[in-house]
Amino acid sequence: MSEHLATVAWKREETEPDGERFSRAHVWEFDGGACMAASPSPHVLPPPMSVAANVDPEEAFVAALASCHMLFFLSLAARRGFAVCEYVDHASGRMERNEDRKMAVTQVTLRPHAAFSGERIPTPEEIEALHHAAHERCFLANSVRTRIVTDIAWTPFPGERRRSPSCPSTSRSGGAG
Repeated sequence: MSEHLATVAWKREETEPDGERFSRAHVWEFDGGACMAASPSPHVLPPPMSVAANVDPEEAFVAALASCHMLFFLSLAARRGFAVCEYVDHASGRMERNEDRKMAVTQVTLRPHAAFSGERIPTPEEIEALHHAAHERCFLANSVRTRIVTDIAWTPFPGERRRSPSCPSTSRSGGAG
């Protein structure tokens, strides 16, 4: 078992009115010391009650699911002998009424793309299996009712071993791979 801590802090500015039109901008502080400016989404509460530049809970939820999935994918790929040199996920979440007619993030779509280097480059089937295993192990995916879809972006990279141009060569001679 492990415990994970976060502090959420908000304070009304002295110049703000007493009604409902006050800023909900606040700060998240994590046990490692990282601080993040947070706010409701402008889709939920318009400015000045929200701050579009701040992270909102819904996008943090999407990012947390995508991050958890990525961390398991990287670990599983390494265990199976695949060297991931780059990973990008353009994840999105859809907020709508659920079956109980309550607003909820009902679906998160992960759009991961991994670039590999080295001698062992996984096949599309192996990449799909890695993503499936990552989803099955993701602590957060196992904790929520939200439907999580993985739309795998698998495109062969240019070059003999389908290596991404942004990946460094693994050749010991220093030449391009």
